[in-house]
Amino acid sequence: MKTAGLTVTKNKQAMAQPIKKLRFKACLTKQGKVFIPQEKENDVEELRNRGYGKLKNQKLFLKPYEALFLLNKNIIELVDEKSEEEIDFQKLLHTCEKLDSNIWVKFLIYRDLRSRGYVVREGFGLGIDFRVYEKGRYGKETAKYLILGVQEGKPIIIEELTQILKNVQSLKKKLILAVLSRRGEVVYYSLSKLILPKI
Repeated sequence: MKTAGLTVTKNKQAMAQPIKKLRFKACLTKQGKVFIPQEKENDVEELRNRGYGKLKNQKLFLKPYEALFLLNKNIIELVDEKSEEEIDFQKLLHTCEKLDSNIWVKFLIYRDLRSRGYVVREGFGLGIDFRVYEKGRYGKETAKYLILGVQEGKPIIIEELTQILKNVQSLKKKLILAVLSRRGEVVYYSLSKLILPKI
């Protein structure tokens, strides 16, 4: 499919091994941040090696979509930092929505990419939602794909998309458009410039 100077083609994905440890105890702060304390019973190295969170002051801080994913997969047990009351998926989602109105879309795309075996990290601006690493390449080389998430039926300004594509190509990366359908399915398209021959 070709549109507004861009060639769009479907992109294929892959699978990975499950996390060995069953559950990690995680805490939700008053500010809506989720972290896993680095303790003997909470060895977070396996999660870090798989591209989850960022270690700071002996705590592994998770992005909202990472916390939702790990809670949904029953890999973390989430409690309120002060009251130690258990927090379920719906309550965490409600908390995350206050901080990011687009969190549900990000979560569904993140979950889909992770379920296909990719290591997914936060984007670094330029309109990019995620960086995606080839299977087995995380920690060995930079991300190969940059993901821009969009919802079916929600318009995107073509000039913005073109600028994002230019920025991504200047980094020698591939831009992938992750389109979330109304049914919650994610379809991936790789984007590149369409160069028309002179007549």
